[in-house]
Amino acid sequence: MSDLDHTTPPTAQDDVDSPVDGPPVSGDDGSDGATWPVRYPDGDVAIRVNNLHITYRSVVDKKQTLRGRVSRLGRRGTRDNIRLVRAVQGVDFDVRRGEVLGVIGHNGAGKSTMLRGIAGILPPSEGRVEVAGQVSTLLALGVGFNAKLTGRENILVGGLAAGLTRQEILEREDAIIDFSGVRDFIDMPLRTYSSGMRGRLAFAVSTSLDPDILLIDEALSAGDANFKDKASQRMKQLLGEGRTIVLVSHSMGSIMDLSDRVMWLAGGQVVEVGDPETVVDHYNADPDGGRTRAATG
Repeated sequence: MSDLDHTTPPTAQDDVDSPVDGPPVSGDDGSDGATWPVRYPDGDVAIRVNNLHITYRSVVDKKQTLRGRVSRLGRRGTRDNIRLVRAVQGVDFDVRRGEVLGVIGHNGAGKSTMLRGIAGILPPSEGRVEVAGQVSTLLALGVGFNAKLTGRENILVGGLAAGLTRQEILEREDAIIDFSGVRDFIDMPLRTYSSGMRGRLAFAVSTSLDPDILLIDEALSAGDANFKDKASQRMKQLLGEGRTIVLVSHSMGSIMDLSDRVMWLAGGQVVEVGDPETVVDHYNADPDGGRTRAATG
């Protein structure tokens, strides 16, 4: 297992969920009386998250005028515009090899931040993350792409970053382009693409790299109904190949259709872990209840 243990939090992070403070909460994994979190033998584990906390400092601009901003320059000891954000708070879970873990929760629940922690993009403030295998990430549509490069060049860069050789990328290139449906634009700069086109290309690249572990954040929402169907079929193909997937989504249909287990987050803490139907039913019945339970314990 490769260890992604870190101790120093970033000083600021723009594209993360905002937290809701509260004490740690444990849940039920849906098995016969077992206490969450269930720990599996090391040989069965693809991802192990142990007491994960991610905290960062965020600047809150209370004075929007230019004069107000200039007046604060050079001041020392002024921290009224700094907010300490506890985005993930004491999360524990294992993901088995070949398992799909769906992650649900409101905006601000800490889902995306947690996924970035697993990917090693955000270092834990406390706790430990271990992964066993090659990881491919699709954490936001087109993240990691260079808008100045063409679609074809971004395929090459993405493949090289994932550890493929140039020849291996070229062997996959046509399939990636066909799947994404952007062949007419593939040699144009990415900045000319619509957000849907970028998302389709990003999904095609990430799912073509033969990852052992795939981390996906809302990727299935990209594109039209036809592409969503293609994306769902591609996900099922990866499942048939025994890949491990962590899927963050607001689409309960995708979560129910693809997940083996579902984890519900609120306020950076786990509300419940269990079989998809049970957890999704509880979430749909009282989606705000997760915030209350996470805040009160």
